[in-house]
Amino acid sequence: MIVVYEYPFHESIRTMLRLEQLFGRLDLLRGRDHAVDHHYALATLFEIMDVAARADLKSDLLLDLDRQRTQLAAYRGNPSISEAVLDAAISSINTAWQALNALPGKVGQSLTTNEGLMSIRSRISIPGGTCSFDLPGYHAWQQGPTAQRKADLERWIAGFTPLWDALRVSLGLLREAGSPQTVTTRNGQHQQTLGGGRSYQLLRVAIDDSAGLVPEISGNRLLVAIRLMRPDADGRLRPAGEDSSLDLTLCA
Repeated sequence: MIVVYEYPFHESIRTMLRLEQLFGRLDLLRGRDHAVDHHYALATLFEIMDVAARADLKSDLLLDLDRQRTQLAAYRGNPSISEAVLDAAISSINTAWQALNALPGKVGQSLTTNEGLMSIRSRISIPGGTCSFDLPGYHAWQQGPTAQRKADLERWIAGFTPLWDALRVSLGLLREAGSPQTVTTRNGQHQQTLGGGRSYQLLRVAIDDSAGLVPEISGNRLLVAIRLMRPDADGRLRPAGEDSSLDLTLCA
């Protein structure tokens, strides 16, 4: 199996990747029926609220969608590009942009007025802090009908859907625009300068997990360095120090 590791070059992309991971977890938990799954779905929703509270997140994402729309529009008339595919991509950007732009204020701001949710939020990070004697109302909700819990979750999640959709579109197009290459490490290390007048936003490293290698990645807008590691019996990473090949994709 191929395992993909991603390294963001900018803080805005780092935030988007964190949100993408959280939304993926939330999507898995929301579809389950057990009360404990819905508990962790709520905990994940509160994490999303914390990450999405960054003041410039919404504007950064809107600007990024604008940038991608401009890049795609430049391909108009290119005989090697399907106009139908181009139209579909630009349409998905327009839909995501309009929905996100229509959100009033910060993403998830409407939930902050829900006193019941905020009382859960204030205690959910405390070990054992949501016991029935701490939050009897929350305990009652957890013991209630599964259908009701699911309906409540969907209602609370709905305010985050425009952000979720915008992230999927933006990160999906960013990854598709990557330039893949196969490189060979020397003594388990690889360094590469980043130039050519392009400003890269994301690095993707794909490794066959049968090799048992884990990449440690560092970099900036000028240079990227990869060191291959191997976990020991205790799970600690140790330098592999061997030649190996990996697939590297730079996304701009």
